[in-house]
Amino acid sequence: MENVESGAKVRLSFEVNAEFVEVLADGYKTLLEVLREDVRLTGTKHGCELGECGACAVLVDGEPVLSCLVLAVECDGRRVTTVEGLQAGGRLHPLQDAFADLGASQCGYCTPGILVTAKALLDRNAAPTRDQIKEALSGNLCRCTGYLQIVEAVERAAEQMRTAAAGAAGAGGTR
Repeated sequence: MENVESGAKVRLSFEVNAEFVEVLADGYKTLLEVLREDVRLTGTKHGCELGECGACAVLVDGEPVLSCLVLAVECDGRRVTTVEGLQAGGRLHPLQDAFADLGASQCGYCTPGILVTAKALLDRNAAPTRDQIKEALSGNLCRCTGYLQIVEAVERAAEQMRTAAAGAAGAGGTR
């Protein structure tokens, strides 16, 4: 850790949004800084830098973390998912669709962190209650929406995902 503390550059290799990434970055940089400045993925927002707003949330190995509080070197060899990685095959994630349809984002600054945090919840629990959604998103602050549209969007996405999964299972799991 001496090289990290002295500000030396470190080579980091990790998976970002299902793509292998290798960067040479200052050892003191946070994951947020490396994602935005070195990897050039700017969907993850720079909020409070204190871990209080949730705007910088990303998934590390499937779990939500506040990227402003995590050193990038701690993610070496790990899997990172940002808001840009939620879409697949050119299609938005059901959460992204529901947020757009229900007006769950207004200024949009908090939205990337909320989306990835909600994805982690739905990956663990396909049918969360409204209270479980509120608890999972309690670390994400939004100054615009009042949260009702956000919770409703997560509920809608969960329902759409369950319906799609049931349809795939009913079709023998093939498409």
